[in-house]
Amino acid sequence: MVALTYFVILSVSRGILQKTIRDSLITAVENNVDEVEYYSSLYSDAAANDIDYYVRYGDGYIEIDDDFLDTVNDVYTSLCQADGTLIYGENPIALDTEELDFQDSVVQRVRVDGTLYYVFDRQLTLDGLEGFWLRGVVSEEQGETELSAISRTSLILQPILVLIAVIGGWLIAGRVLAPIRQISETAAQIRQGDDLKKRIELSDGSDELHQLASQFNEMFSRLEDSFQAQQQFVSDASHELRTPVTVIRAQCDLTLEEEEAGPEEYREALEVIRRQSKKMSRLISDMLDFARLELQPERYQKEELHLSALVEDVCSDMALIREKNITLTCEAEANLRMRGNRELLTRLLTNLISNAYRYGKTDGHIWVRLRSEPDHSFVLSVQDDGIGIAPEERSNIFRRFYQTDPSRSGKGNGLGLAMVKEIAEFHGGEIRVQSEPGTGSTFEFFLL
Repeated sequence: MVALTYFVILSVSRGILQKTIRDSLITAVENNVDEVEYYSSLYSDAAANDIDYYVRYGDGYIEIDDDFLDTVNDVYTSLCQADGTLIYGENPIALDTEELDFQDSVVQRVRVDGTLYYVFDRQLTLDGLEGFWLRGVVSEEQGETELSAISRTSLILQPILVLIAVIGGWLIAGRVLAPIRQISETAAQIRQGDDLKKRIELSDGSDELHQLASQFNEMFSRLEDSFQAQQQFVSDASHELRTPVTVIRAQCDLTLEEEEAGPEEYREALEVIRRQSKKMSRLISDMLDFARLELQPERYQKEELHLSALVEDVCSDMALIREKNITLTCEAEANLRMRGNRELLTRLLTNLISNAYRYGKTDGHIWVRLRSEPDHSFVLSVQDDGIGIAPEERSNIFRRFYQTDPSRSGKGNGLGLAMVKEIAEFHGGEIRVQSEPGTGSTFEFFLL
């Protein structure tokens, strides 16, 4: 970069200097044009100034004013006849330019002994000066001194500037890269120690690196939450599967140990095994569905749905259960539509109604309502008058495998409400619960 900069400086400087030389040549000649006049007699008033220089020509005199500059800034100006004869002034290459034709107001180039010269001619047009020319000559080497000075200055200053740039760049890079090193070290510590609780600690700031660190911290938080959720899921699944497996194994061992077991004992054992196998199959199926919805939501395509008809159909089917002689009532506002997945929305409503049956009281009621509201596209609610939920348990009921009272539920694996929450979030909504122990519960699905 230093060499390129040096080359550019010299090239640009040379171009500027050469233009300046040509401009100086033209200016000097043009200024001298007005300093030459012709007088028929020395005794005229116009020629009374005896400081000027006079050259006899024909029947009169050519006056060269004392302001006529032979040489200025190494620009030589001479008064010549059309045949090249020098009348006045200086021309260091006169002998070498005798064959160079005069061209009015044109800058010509001629090389003499390896040196390039610029030549500029102006024809004099005043009375008595016909056939006379002013010729200006300047050497290209006039700018070499200035160019050498520029070159020396560049050679001195550029290394100093490079040194300053290197030191400044090193200091700036150190400050800029320090947060990056800290981010890298923190990530390495997390990788080596599996400690997802570590965070990148930077000073206050709002630049891109601080924003990057904030994004990394947020990512670490999400990874920690996901890892803990995965651990909890594995732990809960193992716990839930352990019970039916233990029962099946115990029943098999017990039956095999009975030497005189008859058909009735074997039948009872097979009934237990089938019942526990169904429970395991249902649990595994629910776990797979939950995992697909959580990890591969693109598997579930959305379409335009007639939500009112869907709710009425599900309620019509679920009303046939009549578990505990509970009565199911449906109140759906007509012609409500939304974009969603029919299978998932059906499952959401089915899970909520099944949950109401499970925790409802004998001869109780379940009310399913679908209505539109100003702040929401719609609200779908399922209300029961069952046992209700204790305040300390409401924050946990949407956790996977959580059951408020397994001994009273009779069945279920604790994934129903967790699935309801995932389905609601998949559709851009949320699920809320209101409940009082002994009074009942109301679950509401709000589509935002």
